[in-house]
Parts: sequence; structure tokens; C-alpha cells
Amino acid sequence: MSDQTPVCRRLVGRTAVITGAGSGIGLATARRLASEGAHVVVADIDESTGKAAAEEVGGLFVKVDVTDQEQVEAVFRTAHDTYGAVDIAFNNAGISPPEDDSILTTGLDAWKRVQEVNLTSVYLCCKAALPYMRAQGRGSIINTASFVAVMGAATSQISYTASKGGVLSMSRELGVQFAREGIRVNALCPGPVNTPLLKELFAKDPERAARRLVHVPVGRFAEPEEIAAAVAFLASDDSSFVNAAEFLVDGGIAGAYVTPM
Repeated sequence: MSDQTPVCRRLVGRTAVITGAGSGIGLATARRLASEGAHVVVADIDESTGKAAAEEVGGLFVKVDVTDQEQVEAVFRTAHDTYGAVDIAFNNAGISPPEDDSILTTGLDAWKRVQEVNLTSVYLCCKAALPYMRAQGRGSIINTASFVAVMGAATSQISYTASKGGVLSMSRELGVQFAREGIRVNALCPGPVNTPLLKELFAKDPERAARRLVHVPVGRFAEPEEIAAAVAFLASDDSSFVNAAEFLVDGGIAGAYVTPM
């Protein structure tokens, strides 16, 4: 995957809020949207990585715990007060802790924590972004779900999978509800991505990594920049008729019955 700046400039003057923008898919997306001309609001709980990301892309950093309603509302209010609009909301922050495993071993505390960060936060971000978009009569909301929202895995992370299924269903419903107001809501469903989160998870369990990689028809995990390119498309007018969609960027996993040797 090339690191070259894309030649397209589809987002000039638009304002994008990205949660979890300090690393991984969020950071790659902050870079991509900024390169396409967007004002980027970097929202992250990690002050050091968040500030570094905002400085790199010429954006604005806002520290946020995405499970806190007041803090989430403050992010979108700051974006609007600073740049005059909220055009794009990439609700991307999420966790996948090792204690979230099979339903047989995952405790209630782990279940609740993952639901709060991965699903409730998306609800809060959508709830905070929509009033600005409704007033403008336009907007694109992209919520990070996962390929596991559309298929099952024997190597389960039960709360993660359930949370991403919830993100997918919620995105679909919001996309339908607000379509006539010029607002599109889509669920981005990435396959496994070569991010710090995935590396940490699989470093602890190489067997699980190998077992998952064999199911990817293209034979590798995605790079964050490839997912960021999909976000840029969904954020732009190039996707003006894409709404309430399950947008798979998974290297063919969900379409595979038997993968190549």
C-alpha cells in the first residue's frame, strides 16, 4: 500500500470528527481526510498520541472518553464552534481486550466494558452529531463495525462481536431515518487490520492469528490506509447514493467458502 498523498481533493473545507484518531485506523483516516482538504478534529482518550496526530494533520485535538455523554457532546460542539460545521463523523473508537473471549469464559464486567466503548459510544456520537447535520441539511456518519458483524467465528470475542452487530444495525436504522434530511449513515465493516490493537492481540496468541489469516482470500491483513481510503469515499460526495449500507472492506472474507491454497 502506497503512502503517497492521494491526488483527489473531495473534502475541501469540510469538518470531520474522528474518534480513536490517535492510532491505527483512526490515525490513518485523519491523515487521509486532511490530505483531501478536510478540517480534522482528532478525538482520543490518549493525550500524547492524540496531540501528535492533530499536529501532524494540522487539526484540532480534543481529549474524550467516548463513554461519557458530556465529553462526547463537547467534541462535536468544539468542532462546530471552531470550523462552523460538522460534515463528517467517523465514530471509530473501540477496544478488544483479551478478557473478552468465549462466552464460556468472558465475565460480565468485560462484557459491559466492551459494549460501553464499542456500541454505546457510537450511539452517543451519533446522537451528538445529528443535530448539527440536521441543521445543515447534510452530513455523513461512518460507524466502525466489523466483518464479524456479518459472520460468526469459532475463535470468539463474544462482546466485541455483539457490539459490532449492534453498530451495524443501529447504522442501518439511522441511515433510513435521516435519509430525507440529507444525512447518510453507513457501517464500515473492515476485515482484520494491521493495527497496534491486532498486533497486541495476536502477539499473545500466534495460533489464533494464523487460524484467522488463512481465511483471508487475498492472503494478508488490511493496512490502515486501505480502510482510511474507504472512509474517505464514504465521507465524500462520491458515495452520495450509499446509505444505510454494510460496507465490507475485508479482502473477501465474507464472500469465501474455501480460500486459495
